[in-house]
Amino acid sequence: MSVVHLIRHGKIAELCLDNPAKMNAFTVEMLGQLAAHLEVIDHDTSIAAVMLTATGERAFCTGADINAWGDLSPAEFARHWVRDGHRILDRLARLGKPTIAILNGHAFGGGLELAAACDLRVMATGASLALPEAGVGIVPGWSGTQRLLRLVPEPMVKEMALFGGRIKADRALACGFVAAVGDDPRALAMTLLERAVALSPRAVEISKSMIHAAIGEDRGAMIEALGSAAIAASADRDEGVASFRKKRKPEFSGK
Repeated sequence: MSVVHLIRHGKIAELCLDNPAKMNAFTVEMLGQLAAHLEVIDHDTSIAAVMLTATGERAFCTGADINAWGDLSPAEFARHWVRDGHRILDRLARLGKPTIAILNGHAFGGGLELAAACDLRVMATGASLALPEAGVGIVPGWSGTQRLLRLVPEPMVKEMALFGGRIKADRALACGFVAAVGDDPRALAMTLLERAVALSPRAVEISKSMIHAAIGEDRGAMIEALGSAAIAASADRDEGVASFRKKRKPEFSGK
């Protein structure tokens, strides 16, 4: 059964979490489906932007379903649940297309980490953010103590992770974590997405890579990707490929 849907709206791809009975809490199945959809989106040049949504009114995503990881051994928990989730959220963060998370409800734990992996976030007026992991004896494992700290002030992360605090929409907006707050966050997101798809996809992709390199989001890979893109457009690259195929010595022009 599909619990993460990939829906296309012209140039916009929608990734929809659909497990409202459990407030869209992550399961192994959901992680796998999210990973598969991200692979499709990453390689589909007809998709210019991505929005992340969830069904139901109470929650965007309340983190990880305890039943999905509660019986795992310490080694399995660290090697698979935490690493797999981290790898998949990293893939989302590093998509070459602009992404927006639409927080229609509460975003807790892994749900907050998922939202943090997007480029922008819009939030419903009554929604809130939290890192409740310590309440069940674990710690944030999908970048809640890493990527999130680049997006919100350190005391706010500590308030959530160390004191069990919840951050309401107005505070999330004031600190810049969300781009807009309103009763219809999807409409707010669509306004932003429509602007994004009108821009040059290649220019947006390169701009995103440059920004990520500056803030340390997989800096090494981003720098090498930018360098590779530049060299791929050179005459020397074409000469190198041609000489290899013809089994002759290359004659590079430096162009």
